[in-house]
Amino acid sequence: MDSVFSKRLSARYTELKQLYCELYHSDMAAFDYFCGMLERCYNSRKASLRFLDEKRLAEPDWFRSNKLMGMMLYVNAFAGNLQGVRGKLPYLEECGVNYLHLMPLLESPKGRSDGGYAVADFRSVQPELGTMDDLEALADDCRERGISLCLDFVMNHTSEDHAWAKAAKAGDPVAQSRYFFYDSWDEPNRYEQTVPQVFPTTAPGNFTWQEDCGKVVMTTFYPYQWDLNYANPMVFNDMTENMLYLANRGINVIRLDAVPYIWKELGTSCRNLPQVHVLVRLMRLTCEIVCPSVLLLGEVVMEPAKVMPYFGSQESPECHMLYNVTTMATTWHTLATRDVRLLRHQLEQIIALPADCLFQNYLRCHDDIGWGLDYPWLRQFGMEEVPHKRFLNDWFTGKWPGSPSRGELYNDDPRLGDARLCGTTASLCGLESARTSGETELALACDVMLHAWMLTQSGIPVLYSGDEVGQLNDNTYHLDPDKRADSRYLHRGSFNWEKAALRKDPASVQGRLFSLLRRLEAIRAEHAAFRADAVVSVPDTGSNRVLAVSRADQDETLLLLFNFSSEPEICALEEGEAVDLISGDRIDLGDIHLPGYGTFWLKKADSPKRG
Repeated sequence: MDSVFSKRLSARYTELKQLYCELYHSDMAAFDYFCGMLERCYNSRKASLRFLDEKRLAEPDWFRSNKLMGMMLYVNAFAGNLQGVRGKLPYLEECGVNYLHLMPLLESPKGRSDGGYAVADFRSVQPELGTMDDLEALADDCRERGISLCLDFVMNHTSEDHAWAKAAKAGDPVAQSRYFFYDSWDEPNRYEQTVPQVFPTTAPGNFTWQEDCGKVVMTTFYPYQWDLNYANPMVFNDMTENMLYLANRGINVIRLDAVPYIWKELGTSCRNLPQVHVLVRLMRLTCEIVCPSVLLLGEVVMEPAKVMPYFGSQESPECHMLYNVTTMATTWHTLATRDVRLLRHQLEQIIALPADCLFQNYLRCHDDIGWGLDYPWLRQFGMEEVPHKRFLNDWFTGKWPGSPSRGELYNDDPRLGDARLCGTTASLCGLESARTSGETELALACDVMLHAWMLTQSGIPVLYSGDEVGQLNDNTYHLDPDKRADSRYLHRGSFNWEKAALRKDPASVQGRLFSLLRRLEAIRAEHAAFRADAVVSVPDTGSNRVLAVSRADQDETLLLLFNFSSEPEICALEEGEAVDLISGDRIDLGDIHLPGYGTFWLKKADSPKRG
């Protein structure tokens, strides 16, 4: 046994065994297989990745830096295939990107993939995108350029076309034990009494009848996505090996998709059960043993109280970082209402979290925007859940009088008023409607202000590909029979390289937006007060339309202001002067005049700067 592997395993063996045996009823044969699998995966890890492991172990807080800048993209939409992405790495570097999240690209059946989230083979790339060798070559290039590569790991389910599912359809009892199969609807119906539906309009229910084998199978998301049974140790062992296979191809960040769903138990909601946290902790220990440079990013699309447990504890950490989905949704709510009170309230909650809780922050991503807001808190201002959701959707689809936004609804349920929203950042900010209204300056200011706010939050900021040049909605998806039923393709359009070329033209919208965002990113990387471990507070501005954030480290204090209104606002913070890091102007802190959708990043006059 390699001495490095032996040392790492020994340091974690007691907890690893205890958790595994607790979950799998002291099945030592399964545990011994698991440990042997870890050693095999370690032995197959190439020298360059082991070097990175040791480098990251020497810098354990590397991912808390203010110098990280992320981008998420679809390989086919951005550059055709993986080789194309390799050729576009200079562009990504020009964007300041050193953290690249590739959207799902593993083999999945056309038309039954949910955007790549129904995986038929965890060790093969979708053929039109390239091969696993191409993915590894891209990872190698990224690593040489200092770019960390993130990939989704869809662990809750497989495609019905996966080899395990095909064997199960054919009647193989071992393969069926990897899923939830039932001979009748009796037990599935008991599950339905307590398990919510994810997509009640497009994929109602949590089970699907399989004609091939005459059984019912659990399908929480879509009928072609079969839930895996993690109560079977064989499933956990094999799926963990699949995760390590990707890590050994050079993936630095593993996004755990739909992680709250992975343990099922009759009589519960099958969400956030205690066993989920045991599984995630086991996966964290696995990475610490085999590939300690790899981070776990948890996709937990829930309110903060339910998100927090996925960080684990200081003694038993789980995910390295989580999506800041609540702040993302509240940001758009704030833009529509022009009222920062909920955003300020939630920021205060986040500030109160332990300092080692790290979030991935974003304005837009591949998915829709769900309005999972704090409605009990909003009720004090007369905002009731159903009518407020309707207002937000009317605002962002341009139906509300005076709204410049242009989005579309996803999974619209008129009975509950619970539709979600689709659209690019630029179109939701008004750059699309500005082509006829002429309100380009205001829309551009809105777009920049929102990105400045995103860059202000503690954690890792991530752009959605195209946002750096103000890419608009892609309405052509309506003409594609494979896409038109899914309005999320509105913001999943092909990257417009002709428009992107205008980033070098300072007179164009693309050039102005690109240069402004790059300036913000450069300022963020230069000032240590943007580090994740900075001291953050939320000063009162005296205006419900202006959000203020104070960020301080031992050497400097920054005051960051955001006007969520299209009208100019005046506010006061304290006596004294500050310099706006964006424009270079001197600002009187007792009489601050913010233009519509204005943002100031202020360094107090008596505050030195540390790079």
